[in-house]
Amino acid sequence: MMKSYLYNILFCLVFSFQSFAQELKLFTTNDFDLNGNIKSCTVITDYGKEVFEFNEEGFLIKSITAYNKSDQDITTYKYSNGFLLEKRMESYKGNVLDEASSMANFYEIDTTEQKIIREQIISYDKEFVEQQEFVFGEEDRIYKITTSHENAIDETRIEYTTFKNEVTKTLFVNGVIEKSVRTSTKKSRLNGEQKVILTKDFLDGEPNKAVEQRFGTDGKLIYEELFLTDIAEGGFASQEIHVFEYSQEGILQKEIIRKGNAVFEKEFIFQFDDNVDKNWVKKIITPDNTYTTRRIEYYPPLEVEEQPE
Repeated sequence: MMKSYLYNILFCLVFSFQSFAQELKLFTTNDFDLNGNIKSCTVITDYGKEVFEFNEEGFLIKSITAYNKSDQDITTYKYSNGFLLEKRMESYKGNVLDEASSMANFYEIDTTEQKIIREQIISYDKEFVEQQEFVFGEEDRIYKITTSHENAIDETRIEYTTFKNEVTKTLFVNGVIEKSVRTSTKKSRLNGEQKVILTKDFLDGEPNKAVEQRFGTDGKLIYEELFLTDIAEGGFASQEIHVFEYSQEGILQKEIIRKGNAVFEKEFIFQFDDNVDKNWVKKIITPDNTYTTRRIEYYPPLEVEEQPE
């Protein structure tokens, strides 16, 4: 249950590294904490509603952010054999399409010598916005991203290093380090083997902030610690710690937050639908007494033809 619930996103490109380059990744219903053959999921929010629609393979095909009846953002996706061909982001204000802020993203793949994916972004008023070229290397991993703007070209270089049970991915933009992500495993007597992800962000090549996340054997987030640079100490200093507790069924029950000497607790209460693949339809958080509701529609089950005896 403790996957990030994503709203207001451009969803078939994950903006893992917002400040410079976008890494390609397709997303499915699993990334929305949804189970089963989902057709759509509507999330009621305090500013309006979010609607997510999926094809029968589980890929997102449409997302709508509705602020009111006349203002909304709509993103649609087109695929071919599991490859994203086109993404359109349309912004409506007063039921009128805003061409300047609406974008069309087009993708093509070239495997002549090595795998290269190119993305071109054009606004609806026919202005060129950006072009990106993703170059793949061994193990089908991106190792270079070239971003072309109207007056500049930026190059992101990605390095992968392995040491014992650690794999570190480091990103350099125009030769300056921007981010590093180290993934490792550690053993715990209480939680068994954990996956640990340490992400460091750099500003002008200098360490700026970091977050360490630990995941249990079932893949659920159980620990998160946030750090900021401490100039006096010459390193990172812990700012706050989040510990997540789950029921035996894997349902999030409690979040414990520590900031210095202060400790806060949040409790989570979920209501589920009666589908075979159960999904939560209401989430209540105390003591804030905030709640989120979801309306979920499923594809009808496939009919199995009876074989003649």
